Amino acid sequence: MKVLLLTGLGALFFAYYWDDNFDPASLHGARVLLTGVSAGIGEELAYHYARLGSHLVLTAHTEALLQQVVGNCRKLGAPKVFYIAADMASPEVPERVVQFALDKLGGLDYLVLNHLGAAPAGTRVRSSQSTRWLMQVNFLSYVQLTSSALPSLTDSKGSLVVVSSLLGRVPTSFSSPYSAAKFALDSFFSSLRRELDVQEVNVAITMCVLGLRDRASAAEGVRGITRVRAAPGPKAALAVIRGGATRASGVFYPWGSRLLCLLRSWMPHSRAWFVRQELNITTPAAA
Repeated sequence: MKVLLLTGLGALFFAYYWDDNFDPASLHGARVLLTGVSAGIGEELAYHYARLGSHLVLTAHTEALLQQVVGNCRKLGAPKVFYIAADMASPEVPERVVQFALDKLGGLDYLVLNHLGAAPAGTRVRSSQSTRWLMQVNFLSYVQLTSSALPSLTDSKGSLVVVSSLLGRVPTSFSSPYSAAKFALDSFFSSLRRELDVQEVNVAITMCVLGLRDRASAAEGVRGITRVRAAPGPKAALAVIRGGATRASGVFYPWGSRLLCLLRSWMPHSRAWFVRQELNITTPAAA
C-alpha cells in the first residue's frame, strides 16, 4: 500500500513540476546577479541566462575561470555581462558584490545564489575553524547578499533564487558541517518568505533542492563515501531558471529528491535504509 501511495505521489509531483507557465521571453533584459559561476551548475546557469538575453553580473572565486565564462556568455548573446572576482569567505565581500551589481545594472530583478564552499568528505569530526569557514561561505554570505540586495529586489518586485542541496533536507553520514549550513539556508529563507508575505513585500523566494551536481569538486567531495549519480548540469540549471522565472516556492531536481524529503518525515524507520540504498553509501576505510 505504501509503495502504491508513494508511486502515485511521485506521478503527481512529476506532473506538477513540469506543468508551469514558464515564458523564456520574461528573462530578456532581466538584471541578474549570479554567484558561483566558475564551474558546474553555476556556469550552466550563466549560459542559459545569456541565451535568454539577460543582463548579467557574474561572480566566482577564481578570476581566470570567471573570465572564460564571461567570454562565453558574450558569445551566446548576453547584452551586458560584468564580473567581479570574490571570495565569499571574507565577511566584507558580499556587500561589495551587490553594490558592484547595482552600479553596473542600475538595479536587480534576480539574485541567484549558487556559490559553494565544499570540504572533503569522510572525516567524522570537524574542527570548529573549518565549520566556521563553511558556515560563512555556505550560509552567512547568502544572508549578507540577500540583505544588501533586498531593497532593490523590493523595488523591482524581483526574485531570490537559492540553489541548495538535498543534504539540506535529508542529512547523511560524514557531512555534518556542510549539511548544517544547508539546513540553515532552508530555515532562514523559509522564514524570510513568511516575513515578506506578512509585510506584503512582493519578492519571490525559490528554494532549489538539488541532488549531487556534476562538477569535479562535488564528485571529489564524496569520493569513497557515496557512488550517487550526479544530476546533469544543463538540465538542473534549466530547472532552477524555470522555477525562479515562474516564482515557484520550491524546485526539486531530480524529481526523486522530493520523495526522499517526504520519506524523512513520513517513514522514519525505513528512511535510513532507503537513503543508503539510493545513494549507495559506504563507510570510509579506517586510516
